[in-house]
Amino acid sequence: MTLFYEEEGALKLPFDCQTLAREVINGALEYIHCPYEVQVNLLLTMNDEIHEMNRDFRNIDRATDVLSFPMLEYETPGDFSHFESEEDCFDPESGELLLGDIVISKEKVIAQAEEYGHSVKREYAFLIAHSVLHLSGYDHMEEEERIEMETLQREILNELNILR
Repeated sequence: MTLFYEEEGALKLPFDCQTLAREVINGALEYIHCPYEVQVNLLLTMNDEIHEMNRDFRNIDRATDVLSFPMLEYETPGDFSHFESEEDCFDPESGELLLGDIVISKEKVIAQAEEYGHSVKREYAFLIAHSVLHLSGYDHMEEEERIEMETLQREILNELNILR
């Protein structure tokens, strides 16, 4: 897996964000049986910047915790089988599946960890897993979809032993 990692803002989370992101992305993709090596872009930013992106891309005028920008369209969530015949889904140099972009607000990670009573590391890992599921075609617009995503997120963090 190739992770293009970028961080902006002076605030730093109290662990190696890039290493944990790799671990969670790989774990999530393994859990949902992605058969490909992938490429993911990750930007850690601040509330003001993610607010601007949320407004520009989703017409929601407030900061959010995570934004996911999938590069692929799925017929069925987590079904990667139809990409093999679509060359433009893969990086021509590395052969990796172009999964998409993740943007996370570091300020939201800290605030939500406190709000939900768990560690900053666990909140960050949860947001990465959540976003990887979005990049893999999962959504939570309908109640049934929400339940499926929440279950998968919990199971992925369980597998990775990131519980608190």
